[in-house]
Amino acid sequence: MKYAFFIGCTALARGVNYETSARKIAQLFNIELIDVPSFGCCGYPVTHSDHLGYLALAARNLAEADKRGMDIVTICNACTGALTKARNILLKDEKERNKVNSILKPYGLEFSGISKVKHFSRVLYEDVGIEKLKERVKISLEGWKCAAHYGCHYVKPSELFENFDDAFMPRTLDMLIEVTGAKSVEYQNKMLCCGGGVLAVKEKISTTMTKEKLDNIKSVNADLIVLQCPFCAIMYDEYQGSIGDYNIPILYITQLLGLSFGLDAKKELGFSQNAVKAKKLMQFAESKKEASK
Repeated sequence: MKYAFFIGCTALARGVNYETSARKIAQLFNIELIDVPSFGCCGYPVTHSDHLGYLALAARNLAEADKRGMDIVTICNACTGALTKARNILLKDEKERNKVNSILKPYGLEFSGISKVKHFSRVLYEDVGIEKLKERVKISLEGWKCAAHYGCHYVKPSELFENFDDAFMPRTLDMLIEVTGAKSVEYQNKMLCCGGGVLAVKEKISTTMTKEKLDNIKSVNADLIVLQCPFCAIMYDEYQGSIGDYNIPILYITQLLGLSFGLDAKKELGFSQNAVKAKKLMQFAESKKEASK
């Protein structure tokens, strides 16, 4: 199993723990993540201000993958959405495709649409499968309550993502969480946005949205929030302390899975880089390891 690994701008700058843990999980299941040095921004930041610029930025990455004959795997919801949407537009609209390819031509690139785009969580769910993931579990996290945060661009628009999960009541992230033995708890407004989309223009609105979600999660006594997007992590992990007194650790799904697979929390999964430290969870996992010796 081989994918062109699209890390994205946010994970490279502020989510190295996500990249590190994703690579470790990939290794366990013989998923080859191929680095493409010429990958650039997905185009999401200019989606609504420069349509052609957005398409060109996204198409450049898609064309790099096309040239290599590989599908793309992402670890960012926004990148997943931006690349998938651009691919869909360019496959359907010949006029737009010709415009974009004229921009790419001087760089020796051409968008053909051969390469598809998948989020890493979807790869784990579809290509590896829940049962194979369960076979890897060495440390059961039974007794821990996790609140899943899906993020906006993981399942919506559903037609872009081939309806692989229910757009209004998705289950794939919950199922990945429960591979570990932990319980994925329901809470009010589970599909609410993290607020990150408006952070640069309306910080107060953005953090108000984050606070509402944190309040709802706190009300069900969740031990952890588990997510799969680095920008969502900025809102819930980095901003959490300035929003209120919550002290709810934020983990990427790859970190949670890796811990249950027996990987080292700090050395292999980047737990030390999380803003809200999951000390109790790490102690729990370590005690389980010691007990099994």
